[in-house]
Amino acid sequence: MKVNPVLLQVFKNLYASVAEEMGVTLNRTAFSPNIKERRDYSCAVFASDGQVVAQAAHIPVHLGSMPMSVKTVIELFDFAEGDMVILNNPFQGGTHLPDITIVAPVFAGKDRPVFYVANRAHHADIGGIAAGSMPLSTSLYQEGLIIPPLKIMQAGEPDPQLLKLLLSNVRTPEERQGDLAAQFMANKTGIRRLQELTEKYGCRVSECYANSLLDYSETMTRVLIGSLPDGAYEFADFLDGDGIGTTDIPIRLTVEIRGDSINFDFRESGDQVKGSINAVYAVTVSAVLYVMRCLLARDIPANAGILRPVRILTRQGSILDAAFPAAVAGGNVETSQRVVDVILGALAQALPGKIPAASQGTMNNVTLGGFDHRRRCAFAYYETIAGGSGASAQNDGASAVHTHMTNTLNTPVEALEYSYPLLVTEYAVRRGSGGQGAHQGGDGIIREIKMLAETELNVLTERRKYRPYGLEGGEAGQAGCNVIIKNGQSQLRPGKFCELLQKGDILRIETPGGGGYGKAPSACL
Repeated sequence: MKVNPVLLQVFKNLYASVAEEMGVTLNRTAFSPNIKERRDYSCAVFASDGQVVAQAAHIPVHLGSMPMSVKTVIELFDFAEGDMVILNNPFQGGTHLPDITIVAPVFAGKDRPVFYVANRAHHADIGGIAAGSMPLSTSLYQEGLIIPPLKIMQAGEPDPQLLKLLLSNVRTPEERQGDLAAQFMANKTGIRRLQELTEKYGCRVSECYANSLLDYSETMTRVLIGSLPDGAYEFADFLDGDGIGTTDIPIRLTVEIRGDSINFDFRESGDQVKGSINAVYAVTVSAVLYVMRCLLARDIPANAGILRPVRILTRQGSILDAAFPAAVAGGNVETSQRVVDVILGALAQALPGKIPAASQGTMNNVTLGGFDHRRRCAFAYYETIAGGSGASAQNDGASAVHTHMTNTLNTPVEALEYSYPLLVTEYAVRRGSGGQGAHQGGDGIIREIKMLAETELNVLTERRKYRPYGLEGGEAGQAGCNVIIKNGQSQLRPGKFCELLQKGDILRIETPGGGGYGKAPSACL
């Protein structure tokens, strides 16, 4: 079939709009502040073979790894109309256990799925040894309920026994049930819209243009790579530690550009560690896809075609390709950020003046849980906290924003205090935390939360030791800082820790600033 370039653009926007509308449905029907307020979810449309056709502008670490979950599901199941499959296993295309993925087929009048839709949402608790399911763990088994691919819905009806099993293993079953129902509705929205699209244009045309969009993205990516100077570019950075005892964990990369293809070789990175900052292969792929998408200045479709000219090399059993049952709760949120920093550091050598300095390089993960006496029920809360972005050759870095592999919002103070026995005592920009330079790095955030009940706290953060690097003579951003305040006395805490807080205790998180770019002008004497 001859492809009409105008109609190709039409289909690009149609498929993207399906994913976006799925996200709106999920956002508006979710129960938890983590999904409703922070928007910690992602939605996408997939071809019949599991290749991503379109994705909404949601969470990069979700979107790059979700195709592996979808392909796993396609290989394992024969679908009927109205079926949906649930999974969260990081070693089957997931990221970490709180991220639950729901996959559904779109038949559109055919005897086979023409498309698939899927969404992934971070649940504030999925069981495990700590409230919020983001503990300082040493095994995946400690992090929560592992859900292999299972049919959660058949012929449009949820499986009550499976739901009962899932909800019996979490601390906040009502909230989890509400969020799962929102995920079901998001997929139903995507199915309905794709059915309307195929009714209008026909399955043959719809599938043809989906495949053409993949080819178009591949072509544009090859054009981009072909414009880069051939060569091998190396860079390394370090994770502070795993919270258990291993420190200074290296992530090493060689980027090799040859013609219109590019290799990312991470095989010299450190071994997997005992603590929970190991990343599965899907997370590493997500980071590479995110950077490639950033390099593509044109508004091309964000689909599987981008990775066709890309080769990603890892070593199984390493920090970036962990082997089961490694602890991985923090690999998704922390290690993915460092992978991006390393990729950008290498590409800055190939593209001087085009790559920004390092952003804060952490998601500053905080999970809080306990018993809410006001509501007479357990609570579990999770948030990531923004920081400074890196400066570029053209501009200062932005302050108090989420960067790179997270694309969430900060939970509004009002929503936090309404939903949980918590009080925000300070919420401000951390002035002066960005690195100095001709262009200054963005500043981080100060966030203080007072406990109004006994609360279990888990913190997973990075860049408390290794500061976000500057470029071209710019200074590094300030490292982050974690503090507990008891009876007015401040006590410094490490980057990763767990602690039982009493009523009146305060958690203070100061997030890192971004790196500066270029040498700062000398002061006049």
